[in-house]
Amino acid sequence: MGKRAGVMDGMYAVSEWIAKFSLTNLAWFGMNLPIVLLALSLLDAGNSGEVMVLLVPIILLTPFVFFPATTALFAKAREWVRRDFMGETKSYWRYYKENYRQSAYGGLVFTLLWTIVALDIYYFLETNTLMVGIFLVTAIVLYVFTVNFFSTIVHVALPFRKLMKRSFVITLGSPLLFGTIAVTSGFLLMISVYMFPVIIPVFTGSLVAFLSFSAYFRFILAVKNEEE
Repeated sequence: MGKRAGVMDGMYAVSEWIAKFSLTNLAWFGMNLPIVLLALSLLDAGNSGEVMVLLVPIILLTPFVFFPATTALFAKAREWVRRDFMGETKSYWRYYKENYRQSAYGGLVFTLLWTIVALDIYYFLETNTLMVGIFLVTAIVLYVFTVNFFSTIVHVALPFRKLMKRSFVITLGSPLLFGTIAVTSGFLLMISVYMFPVIIPVFTGSLVAFLSFSAYFRFILAVKNEEE
């Protein structure tokens, strides 16, 4: 009976975590649905004119839709890491509203940076392999910077400029954290996009947020312990 009870408890715990991850991920995916539909339409774009018509609304929506929704997702990940459990839907929407303004400000900055990097990669794609490599490395740094911004904005209350500065310093200040976020996120995204795209609406965002914030939180605790 004891072993059976232990197995049942374990199965219940696993199912509970699956529910937490999936419900929050579905909320996040639903908020980003306009961007997703536009991005899928890009696959059927027949010429550069159609591509531009689709890219412009994606770029315009990203700061005000993707960034607030993803900030709320990272706020949920922070709860999971710190074991501060609350009602799934209620807390996701609460975090969405609480952090909307600062996350949208961040979205404006990061969307501009991502647009510049993407245009540079596209421009040099067929003419300069070295420059493409440089901008791909820049894109990886920018990705980790973006992820650390999400982790920072939900973890500490700071003015926007200090949030950006702190996120950037953390990005460049810890090679271990940088590598952990880049590798785990890259692995999950590759599996999701190329092997199991069906898990993107259900698990991918939550898993990336959870693993990224876990690494971020361990780094913050390590720095705090060293200071003490």
